[in-house]
Amino acid sequence: MKAEIISIGSEILLGKIVDTNASYLAGQLPLLGIELCRVTQVGDNQAGIVEALRQAWSRSDLILTTGGLGPTEDDLTREAIAEFLGEEPKVDPDLAEWVRSVFRRLGREMPERNLKQATLIPSAQPIPNPRGTAPGWWVERESKLILALPGPPNEMQRMWEREIRPKLRERLGGEVIISRTLKTFGLSESRVAELISPLLPSVNPTIGVYAKPSGIQISLTAKASSQEEAEGLITPLEAQIRSLLGENIWGENDETLEKTVGILLREKGLTLATMESCTGGLIANLLTDVPVSSDYFKGGVVAYSNELKIAFGVEAKLIAHYGAVSYEVAEAMAEAVRSRLGTDVGIGITGVAGPSELEGKPVGTVYTAVSDGVKKRVIHTLYPPPRQQIKQRAAFGALFELRKLLLERG
Repeated sequence: MKAEIISIGSEILLGKIVDTNASYLAGQLPLLGIELCRVTQVGDNQAGIVEALRQAWSRSDLILTTGGLGPTEDDLTREAIAEFLGEEPKVDPDLAEWVRSVFRRLGREMPERNLKQATLIPSAQPIPNPRGTAPGWWVERESKLILALPGPPNEMQRMWEREIRPKLRERLGGEVIISRTLKTFGLSESRVAELISPLLPSVNPTIGVYAKPSGIQISLTAKASSQEEAEGLITPLEAQIRSLLGENIWGENDETLEKTVGILLREKGLTLATMESCTGGLIANLLTDVPVSSDYFKGGVVAYSNELKIAFGVEAKLIAHYGAVSYEVAEAMAEAVRSRLGTDVGIGITGVAGPSELEGKPVGTVYTAVSDGVKKRVIHTLYPPPRQQIKQRAAFGALFELRKLLLERG
């Protein structure tokens, strides 16, 4: 099956939002053995959407649209599909009642314009959307499919995972494509590629190397007649990669560093506090993205100024002698916040996020300390600009060092 994605929304063309929906679906389609041939972006213009549908129909079996299913006048995906297929959209009473029930649960009266979200054409079946008021459309004509999905990523992904993917898998059968992702930190993309270079010519599974803010990721994708066979192809290759990269691999697939360290802290019954300078609270933000993080994360201090570092227990003479951006001050920050907040483990991080050097140290200089009072890890790294990237990579680097220390505790 060949597929195309049509991303709908003028805000995409204007650069106001990033088209993450197309990226997500592009990663999902190969897992069903579907070949993605093209991604098209089109504004909120009915004639433009109709033309995009016409071109996609001429060369693909499956068309996925995202966006344009809202209740406003510029939400035109339904109207465009109806015009392209020459069918008249009408309000479906059951669907209208469902939309009204969503508003009732929210304690609000439904505006009449939301009734357009309850329209269907004869070739369309509604796709449930429990996270919003915009049902999708499953349209079948002439052995081809048009699937209209909502624009908000949380709605679109839930609809794909729960409603669309199972039906497509049942419909397609046949070949299975399995993908597994190994996640690393502390190595550059070129260094990872160099270390695993003897394995890169592999054809099935294939190997891809990608740079992310949380480190370098290695994707292994295998094609086989069954899931068991595909996994059997991936497993030995994964073992070889793990032996080559060792402790630089911290997780796989959907795992996140913040969740990984949270699991370790809970298993060991340990608590954590942070004192951040250059990352501006980003480490604390990552940690608290994890549910039940209050079980182990007691709090954080954003000590952006020297005065606040001193107020929270860092000795002024250390800053005066070594500078605020130094091994010694990072270590003192970790120990001070651990002591002040009464936790088992403390993280201290200080650096130069830019745009100018500080204390004679170049932009990207970061010192990170993790201490449990007995064991400690204090490291110096140099991350490339821009500023936001330095902050992100420094925050993930701190979590990576925390993971190492927790594993060393046994």
